[in-house]
Amino acid sequence: MSAPSSASSWLGGLRQRLGGVARAAHIPLPVRTHVRDSVRSAPLAVREVGFDQALLWVVIGLMLWSLVMVYSASVALPDNPKFARYEHTHFVSRHGVFMLVGLLAAWGAFQVPMQTWEKAAPWLFMFALLLLVLVLVPFIGKGVNGARRWFAIGPFSFQPSELAKLAVLLYAADYMVRKMDVKERFFKAVWPIAAALLVVGMLLLAEPDMGAFMVIVVIAMGILFLGGVNARMFFVMAALVVGAFASIVVSSPWRRERIFAYLDPWSEEHALGKGYQLSHSLIAFGRGEVFGVGLGGSVEKLHWLPEAHTDFLLAVIGEELGLVGVLLVIVIFMWMTRRIMIIGRQAIALDQVFAGLVAQGVGLWVGFQAFINIGVNLGALPTKGLTLPLMSYGGSAILFNLIALAIVLRVDAENRQLMHGGRL
Repeated sequence: MSAPSSASSWLGGLRQRLGGVARAAHIPLPVRTHVRDSVRSAPLAVREVGFDQALLWVVIGLMLWSLVMVYSASVALPDNPKFARYEHTHFVSRHGVFMLVGLLAAWGAFQVPMQTWEKAAPWLFMFALLLLVLVLVPFIGKGVNGARRWFAIGPFSFQPSELAKLAVLLYAADYMVRKMDVKERFFKAVWPIAAALLVVGMLLLAEPDMGAFMVIVVIAMGILFLGGVNARMFFVMAALVVGAFASIVVSSPWRRERIFAYLDPWSEEHALGKGYQLSHSLIAFGRGEVFGVGLGGSVEKLHWLPEAHTDFLLAVIGEELGLVGVLLVIVIFMWMTRRIMIIGRQAIALDQVFAGLVAQGVGLWVGFQAFINIGVNLGALPTKGLTLPLMSYGGSAILFNLIALAIVLRVDAENRQLMHGGRL
């Protein structure tokens, strides 16, 4: 045998022995195959990487619980002459329809890449502004109890302020991404957002809908803060916003009356007026004690607590399921908010700043609105007319809550694509 062939056979044997040792010790050989490289460079479909299943099932669970509680809270309403023409299942049936429409819209929103949402953000904001203007026009907007907040669409109503929450959220996130280079120059970075909020605020206060305006301001300011605007100047702006809201309340007699009623709902002056809902909400919580009077056993829903299936649904939960049911609601919303904020932070860590700010904005929206509603029901905050996300009766609120959460799941899916080595 010649020397070259001996050397070749010796190297071949050494390679086989090393491979056997590596396999026995479970040591991966530093080999990068063509197939692996091609898989990592190829775009991965959402179905291949999935999304946050836990968040999805918690949302579905809240919606199913909501159907039960809305039915319980509204089943006796047809006994009231005001609702005499309705069936006992009227409100829960409509609530179920709203949820189905919302789920279909959410499925469509989930299919839209975050890059498309980013490009559409300014146009969606302008569309929301147009609707906020149109709803104030007589014979176009629908007025109820002195407020003009809805469009009548056949047997249903559409509230443009719910669209405005999503539109401002997307616009603020898009603006912060485009203006990252000037975020340290506070006034140059912030004045366009401030002007946009001023216009939205004037339109919402004309409806009037101060609750929605508060949520929108919190969303926009939260995105500014998370986007890296100078902290010292941010807190100056926060103080100015608080002062502005205080001046709005002071200058409005009926808003002042709400504050006085909140401070003393049991007084002779307020018990049958502005403090009526709050006092009966507190009675409901008192009756529920720790474990509640039992599902369906609420007395306050029997025409004492007006339209409890909307803003004061938590009071019915507190009466029927007690402290345990209320604490469960609070824990679920705390968990949801934290989960959504983590998804947003993960997107920012992956250099998807717009997607991250949008997700965190949704977390602020859901968390703050739930906080306000729970606080109002418990008597810790003045009445504001904000629904409990995903639970209270209300078509527009359910629709845009579900769309916003679908966008969060899209952010999570794109995060997973990037972490699996795919590209967007």
